[in-house]
Parts: sequence; C-alpha cells; structure tokens
Amino acid sequence: MERRHIQHLYWRAGFGLRPEELNRLSGLSRDQIVGDLFESSRSVYPLRIDLSEFNGFRADMAMTNKKELREFIERSRVRIKDFNYAWVNRMVNPKAALRERMTLFWANHFVCRDSHIGFVQQYNNTLRKHALGHFGDFVKAISKQPAMLKYLNNKHNIKKSPNENFARELMELFTLGPGHYTERDIKESARALTGYFHDFKGRFVFRYRQHDMGVKRFLGYRGRFTGDDVVNIILAKRQCARFICEKIYAYFVNETLVQDHIDQMVEVFYRNYKIDKLMRFVFQSDWFYDEKNIGSKIKSPVELIVGIRRTVPIEFRKINESVVIQRYMGQPLLYPPNVAGWKGGRNWINTNTLLLRLKTPSILLSNGIISIKEQGQFFDPMFDRFRPDLGGKKIFDVVPDWDSFESEFKGIDIEEMTTYMLQTSLSEETSNMLNDLSKLNKKTFCVQLMSLPEYQMC
Repeated sequence: MERRHIQHLYWRAGFGLRPEELNRLSGLSRDQIVGDLFESSRSVYPLRIDLSEFNGFRADMAMTNKKELREFIERSRVRIKDFNYAWVNRMVNPKAALRERMTLFWANHFVCRDSHIGFVQQYNNTLRKHALGHFGDFVKAISKQPAMLKYLNNKHNIKKSPNENFARELMELFTLGPGHYTERDIKESARALTGYFHDFKGRFVFRYRQHDMGVKRFLGYRGRFTGDDVVNIILAKRQCARFICEKIYAYFVNETLVQDHIDQMVEVFYRNYKIDKLMRFVFQSDWFYDEKNIGSKIKSPVELIVGIRRTVPIEFRKINESVVIQRYMGQPLLYPPNVAGWKGGRNWINTNTLLLRLKTPSILLSNGIISIKEQGQFFDPMFDRFRPDLGGKKIFDVVPDWDSFESEFKGIDIEEMTTYMLQTSLSEETSNMLNDLSKLNKKTFCVQLMSLPEYQMC
C-alpha cells in the first residue's frame, strides 16, 4: 500500500500518523492495514473522569432546593470542560483510533447537549460503545439516554400531552432525512415514544401509565407500536440506509457525492445495518483512495488541534483554554450550536476563523511567533501577522513537548518533513515560499508547515 494512501486512510479513519507508525505500516497490504485498524478498535475503552465529588449529591432533594441545584450545575459545567479536555486527549493518543474517530462523527449526528456531567459522560460513552455496532441498536440506545430525553423533551412526552420534538428529529436528522415522512408519521411515532423517562441516576425508566397503548399508523404500518417498534419500521426503509451512507461518504470520503459509490455502500449497509462492515467496505474500496479524495477535506477545528498535538505534544496548564480555542475556531466539543450540529466543510472557514486557524500553530507552539528569516529576498507579509506584541505574555498557557517531536523526527531529513505533515500537494507559490525560507531547524520548519493553508486540508 502506498505511503500516501496509508496517510489518507489514517487521517480519515483516525487522526493522522506519527512517522514511526507510518514507517511500521509501509509495505503492508491494504487488507493488513485496514484489518489492523479494525482489530485495534474492537474493544471499547470508556472515557471517564473522576466524579466522586458528586457522590453525596441528591438530585431529588436539589429539585426542591434551588440554591443546591444552582451549585450543582455550576460545578457540573466546570467538570464538562474537564471531560472536553479528556476527550481531546483521548483523540491525541487513542487506544482505538477508528472507534474514537467514529465517536466524533456520531457526536455530530446524534447531536445532544446537557449541563449534567454524569449524563454527558454517559452519553459520550454510549456513542463510543455503539460507534461500530448495529445501527438499529444504536438508535434505540440513543432514544433512552437521559441527556437526549432532556435535550429533545421526550421525557415530557406522555399519553395525554404528546411532545413531538424527538420523534421529528429521529426521522429528519437521525435516520431518514427531510421529505421521507409525513406530519402524521411524526404524531404517530411520538405516541409510540410516550412514557420514556429516566431516574436521578440516569437509568432509563419506561412509565407504562404514561405510554399510549393505542393503535398507531406509521410509515404504512399499523399496530400498537412502542418506540423500539418505530425504529425497526424505519430500518425497513431503504432510505434509512441511504441517508446514513450519504452522511458517512460526505464525512469520510468527499462532500461531493458519487451516486454509484453511495449505491454500493447502501447494498452493504441495508443487509444488516452493521456499521463496522460498512466502514470496512469504504476503506477497502479503490475509489476511497482516488486522487480527488486525498487532501480534499477541510479539517474541523478539533481535527486541526488534535493533529497539531499529535505532532508536538502540548499540555494546557489551564484546561479552560483548551475549550476557548475550540470556541474561537467554531467547534467547542460538547457545546453544539443546535440539534443539527456543525455543518462542517467550507463552513469551517470564514474571514474570522481563517486567520486564527493559520495562526494557531504559532500561538500554541511559538507564543505567537513564526520565523520569517529570509533566505535571499523573500518576504511574505502574511507571516508578519503572526508576530503580535504580547509584552512577554503568552496567549495561552501551554507547554509544548519539543523533545518528543525531535525524537519522532530524529531519522527524518528536514526536507522530508513536508511529505509526513501535509496531505495535499503544495502549490507552486507555496513551494517557492518554503524554498526561500531559511530552514533553521526542524522545530521552526514544523511551525512553518503547520501555518500553511495546505495544512488545513486532509
């Protein structure tokens, strides 16, 4: 398998490769490399932070004590930022790269937001558990999560007063897409989903007295359906498989959909709705490695940050600053803008975010400074913007581990670094610029490479 194809696979199915990992995989076949990727993600490693400080918290008592409830929410919000940091750290050093990449993907599909750290952690690990499993089981598990029951108001969906929020998004955003159901289907599925609730510990509770046991008519079927029945009926529609395949293709392959490729994916997925089999098919397909797909994707802010930190390990002394930089670039994990999530693609780039994205490597690694020492007469004013007058103060209180970087790139010539760090070919203008810049050392050249527009792509 070509080295460039290996890098492409791991930037899409994981978060990039360090030089040692790339060298280890070079020379292996596609079957071996893809098989190893799935084998390493077979096990589920839940992500948990220490929440022992909440052991004595009585949610039932707090509901009648507003002061205690406010204190809990404030403490919980702080710990959600800690969980955010732990999640990013997991992606920087994943035990199961593909499972973590899929967890990130599904987090922007089954979009949810909550202020209860226990429910947030539980929801995130539900995504992780089912990320490569059966899609139907996944949807059913999501429908019973306390965070989702709260977020889309299904805990308030009772027989006497149905709430249609979750039922609508279940079809529009999670399974079928717009235009493949009617308003009556929404109302009838909402009836089927009545009685869903959770206790104070986040355990799912089905309240039989609040469930509508009557006959429902949903997507052409008739019966006394429950929420799980509704999911099964949706799965019987080929459109469900197509909708998910289109989203996966846009995220992992290319935003420009090729219907022949989608049709092939649907044939695989519709048979049994096994996510791992679908993803294996995608990564084994020749068209996944087409030149037009390599380096065609704009990195999300999280992908950009994780990629930088995988090349040069970085410790944030103030955890909140890790969330701040995500927010500045438009993707604070665990804080989605709405139920539709982040649009991604070209939406990541605008006049406000582009310069910050280009500056981020120097902000994190060089305290806002990029070397612009010229070799000959070269000078590019763009680089001058990366030299703010900080008065000796850091923009972010971070500690880059350059020793680890030097160790990783020890056997790599400075001229070869471009092939390890960039996924897209350099334009003639960029190539000339890099040739004109003085390559003082690998550390300086690393920051220069990460500050190029080409580094924004994977």
